[in-house]
Amino acid sequence: METAYKTYYAHAPKDVEHYSTEQLREEFLAQGLFVPGEVKLNYTHFDRQIFGGVTPTTEELEIVLNDSLGVDYFLARRELGVINIGGPGSMIIEGKEESMKKQDGYYIGKETKDVRFKSDDPANPAKFYVVSTPAHKIYPTVKISIDDITPKVTGEAKTLNQRKIYQYVHPNMCESCQLQMGYTILQPGSAWNTMPAHTHERRMETYLYFDMEPDTKVFHFMGEPSATKHLVMSNEDATISPSWSIHTGVGTSDYTFIWAMCGENITYEDMDHVAMNDLK
Repeated sequence: METAYKTYYAHAPKDVEHYSTEQLREEFLAQGLFVPGEVKLNYTHFDRQIFGGVTPTTEELEIVLNDSLGVDYFLARRELGVINIGGPGSMIIEGKEESMKKQDGYYIGKETKDVRFKSDDPANPAKFYVVSTPAHKIYPTVKISIDDITPKVTGEAKTLNQRKIYQYVHPNMCESCQLQMGYTILQPGSAWNTMPAHTHERRMETYLYFDMEPDTKVFHFMGEPSATKHLVMSNEDATISPSWSIHTGVGTSDYTFIWAMCGENITYEDMDHVAMNDLK
């Protein structure tokens, strides 16, 4: 049976300036990604990225998107990044099973036909966050653990944005066509995930915020630098960030997030910084 998903269409920045809070949330916020026993996906027309959650319990789960994508199987013309943010589990790729503890990741190359997701304990299921982008070439499938990554340490205490950036699907760790994916952990006492803000004119991005207490909120800022808006986000909410939009956030307490980018290149530093005085 085909996996259901929600479609998000592309929007011009001048249109978004006039959106109400509810319109903004409907068009850019994705919630309820991790439902026990289900695959919950979202398809954005911004660079045609697919993102969502796979939460197996008593049975293995797989993503089935054939007719919807006009192909014979899901990854016929796509690549896939995966990071587990839940309990221990495993992935079965072309018949080979690999254990997946929390913070383990995977890059899965184009034309991989059999990809299944499994939890060790249905009462504490794995939560596989998945991101897929169109691909033009086959690159090797690689398991990636946070233990094998040397994080990029950046930010300052005085600007409340000290953080460690773990680059999973990145040239430092594996080859990919256009997908980049990573895991950012804020240091105690920091609240901003990046500031000053920037845009990615040549790439779009999605953010998943998680490891948050029920009453913790993240104020995610978006929009053109001269016309900013915000989304109030809760634990395990995700958001779409178009290439023309800033994407920065500040939390009421600790949080972690996964970022995933795709577009013209895989150059992590390809960003357009916004001067603080240009933000409105």
